[in-house]
Order: sequence, then structure tokens, then C-alpha cells
Amino acid sequence: MATTLAKLRAGVQSAIRRARSSDHIKRSFSSSAHNDVACSSTDTNWDVGFIGMGNMGSHMAMNLFKSGFRVSVHDVILVYSNRAAVQPFLDRGVPVKETPMEIAETSDVVITMLPSSAHVMDVYTGPNGLLHSSSSVRPWLFIDSSTIDPLTSRKLSLSVSGCALKEKLGCQEKPFMLDAPVSGGILAAEAGSLTFMVGGTKEAYLAAEPLFHSMGRASIYCGGAGNGSVAKICNNLAMAISMIGVSEALTIGQSQGIAASTLSSIFNCSSARCWSSDTYNPVPGVMDGVPSSRNYQGGFASKLMAKDLDLAAVSAKEAGVKHPLTIQAQEIYHELCSENNSAKDFSCVFRHYYGGKDEPVKE
Repeated sequence: MATTLAKLRAGVQSAIRRARSSDHIKRSFSSSAHNDVACSSTDTNWDVGFIGMGNMGSHMAMNLFKSGFRVSVHDVILVYSNRAAVQPFLDRGVPVKETPMEIAETSDVVITMLPSSAHVMDVYTGPNGLLHSSSSVRPWLFIDSSTIDPLTSRKLSLSVSGCALKEKLGCQEKPFMLDAPVSGGILAAEAGSLTFMVGGTKEAYLAAEPLFHSMGRASIYCGGAGNGSVAKICNNLAMAISMIGVSEALTIGQSQGIAASTLSSIFNCSSARCWSSDTYNPVPGVMDGVPSSRNYQGGFASKLMAKDLDLAAVSAKEAGVKHPLTIQAQEIYHELCSENNSAKDFSCVFRHYYGGKDEPVKE
């Protein structure tokens, strides 16, 4: 493994150096989870194309730029008369491309962060898509950080592996594909503290670590193609059910005369402690700096949680696994969205489904 990885990195570095001599940035890294691979440094002077300038993608791309990668960007709904999404990049001289194909033509690595499976498929295989121009491509690595169904991730991996590299990299003749969805939300994307759940070959994962380290604080290898998407769906399913359970318990407590702040304090030092109570409390007035403290604005939209629960339900059904809590959570979030709460953070289930009350302001 170490020998193969070293050859891959050597090939990548040789192919992309192209007589560049300035601003080479070295980044040391190690992987405690993979002691069989020892690497001291790698060249981060790669051309990285980033597609998807939404609330998450724009911060991820900016962190790559700040880390020294040569970045170009594209957004699938970009309208140049409304350039807010790309203006920070234009201000820094970052190229804004008009199509995914243009991104592929000028990039060593392409990262996508898009809303749905349909968007991802169109960007990769549609007209002017990343893989549309020919059977050979320049990028040696494609990373999709979107939250999509595992089947689509695996189909894309097969499509990418069917292409040839325009320039052979050492022993590597075909591009790699990683599915690498994230956890952490907008604040973590901005701070560069995301967690990546990565599926694909271990070689590609290890070679891509400098990219993950520039955008996040942790990356976890989950196994073969599609396993990153599986991990993300399972993570969000557990998060949704946890938020529903905490919201239900806090509402019952309020109805019986216990303040939500008191009950949350009990949860947080006892067996009910969880992220939904001690880090992302859904009751307005209990915790500062979370969506519930700003009328559920920002954060992770309920419509996105509903979408992820749909993906979880389909995956469970396909696998023949019982999933009653998934079905119940799916129904609750779709009901929230149907009542004009789709853009609000998913913690709004406390107020808009259970009818929970704000914590009274202390005098």
C-alpha cells in the first residue's frame, strides 16, 4: 500500500508541477487510523475546481484557496447579474467558470457540493458535464461532498473509473472517485472544522488528505464506493430522531411545569445527554449561538433533513431493514415543510410540530 501510494503521489506531483516554481506549499500530515502509511509531506499546489457555491460550498472553496490550492469555481444556478455567491472569489482573482466541463478542463482535482442526486448526475454526465467532453479527462481525482443516495455515488464511481486520464500519473491510468459528504453545518464549513465521511479506494482517500485537512478537522475512511454516502445518511437519520426525541421530552416537561433550561441541564449531566440537548438545543432562550436563538434561521434546513430522511427510508427498504422511526421522522419533517417551515433549521420541530414554548427571559 505504501509503495503504491508513493508512486501515485509522485506521479501526481510530476504531472501537475508543469514548470511551476513559486509559492509551493508543503503540508505535513499523518493518519493515526492508518499506521501502515507513512507520509511526511505532499504538494498542495494543485488546480482544484469547486462546483457548488451554496452556504457550504462557498466556505469550503474559500478554505481551499486560503490553504494555497489554485482554485476555480462554478455554480449550477449562477446568474452573473446576482454575483453574491462568487463575488468574494472574483475579488481575489479566482476564475469563475461557466460550465462544469470548463472546470474539468483546467483542474487536477474537482470537488462538488450540490443539493441533490439529480444535480450531481447532471453536473457529471449532463451536457457540458465533467465527463461529457470525451472518454479521457484531466482531473486525477473527483470528490463529491453532496449528500446523495449511495446508489448514485456508486454509479458515478463506475462512470469515472471508465474514463482514462489524459496524462498518465505514474502507475495510475484512470481517475479516482470519492464520495465524501460532511458533517458540521455552515459554521464548521466556514471555520474549516468539518468532518468528512469518505467512500472509495483507500489509496485515493490517503492521497486526498491534504484537501480534507484544508476544509475540515477530521476525515474518516468508511470503505468502498458509496460508503461515505451511507455513513452520512445514517448520521443524519440518528440526528433527526435525536432532535425529535429531545424536543418531545422538553415539550412534555414544559407542560408539567419544568423549565426547558432546567430539564436540559438534567439531560446534559445524565444519561439523556446528547448533541441535540447540550450543543444544539431546540428551545429558544436556552442556548446562545444556535438556530433556535435566532428564530431558527441558518443552520440545517428542514427541507434538507426531509430529503435525507427520504434517502434513509429508501436505503432501509432496499436492504429489507425495519425502520419505523425513520418513517415517523420522515412524516414529521415533511409535515413541517408543508407548513412553510422548509427553510427553517430542523430544530424548529420543537416549536412548529410540538408547539413548545420559548424559555422566559430572566429579569
